[in-house]
Amino acid sequence: MLIKNVMITDVVSVKKDSAIKELLKTLVTNHIGGVPVIDQDGYLTGMTSDGDVIRYLQPKGRNIYDAFYMVFFNEKMTFEESVETRMQQEVQEIMKKNIYTVYPDDSIEQALSIFAGHHFKKIPVIDHSNTVVGVVSRGDIMRMISNQIITHDNDQ
Repeated sequence: MLIKNVMITDVVSVKKDSAIKELLKTLVTNHIGGVPVIDQDGYLTGMTSDGDVIRYLQPKGRNIYDAFYMVFFNEKMTFEESVETRMQQEVQEIMKKNIYTVYPDDSIEQALSIFAGHHFKKIPVIDHSNTVVGVVSRGDIMRMISNQIITHDNDQ
């Protein structure tokens, strides 16, 4: 089976110069956890997720109390003000730039190999001009496998 048989073609994406606040609004409004990041011409430049936002708000080695102390006592800013300030930064500050992609005519095995070797939840599907034409998720692959097993079991 090919990627084009399981990919989602109604792709929600964000532009790399969008504010992180807009990214969050997009994720929440669409009930999704991640999106491709595109440039002004629609070309893929990265991927980002709710996890990237969380890691951005909570850098490694710091806990929430450290962040609050640093913000409150050193910058004379409340935690909420600090978060609001960070939300104005551009998505390109937090997006993953080294990403794996697949093409619509690639086999499902190509996506399975990427999912098995990495902790990705979604893989962008691009055409040969690097334009996003779809997204394939782990759930899409699992549904396809499950449906084939159910169909196969019903045929017996």
